[in-house]
Amino acid sequence: MCIDVRKTCECGANSVQFHLRDNVILPEAITRVFCPSCPGETPYNDDTMLLDNGWVIEYDMVLAKFLVGGKLALTPDQITPALLFDEGYACWLEMYPGEKEAIRAEKEQLLRIKEKDQRQYLTAITAWNIDRINKIKDAGWRKGLRA
Repeated sequence: MCIDVRKTCECGANSVQFHLRDNVILPEAITRVFCPSCPGETPYNDDTMLLDNGWVIEYDMVLAKFLVGGKLALTPDQITPALLFDEGYACWLEMYPGEKEAIRAEKEQLLRIKEKDQRQYLTAITAWNIDRINKIKDAGWRKGLRA
């Protein structure tokens, strides 16, 4: 079963979707999300938060350690916000928040090529995807750095 997990950032300007790999984590383990525009009144805490290119995800680490420790046989010290995000247990559904919207026009252009020439489309989509991942890496997004 796949659970649709959406969170709105603290300032209310952005809504993001999360992926919960293998349903190890419950949606409640993601407590708050801060976009780059959210007021900086909440101090950053390495023990409960993860920073990704200006976005901050805050996790309920007591709940996360209980769930992950029980299902994956990891010790509490091994379970960190970085592990939750980087291993996909509670991370962006996309490579970065807003990716679907950001690439919509580019994908529509590629689909027009597909209607005319399948071979050209395969070449174009491959080059586009490699270029897109390189841009995501250059921008410093965590999921891109691991791709």
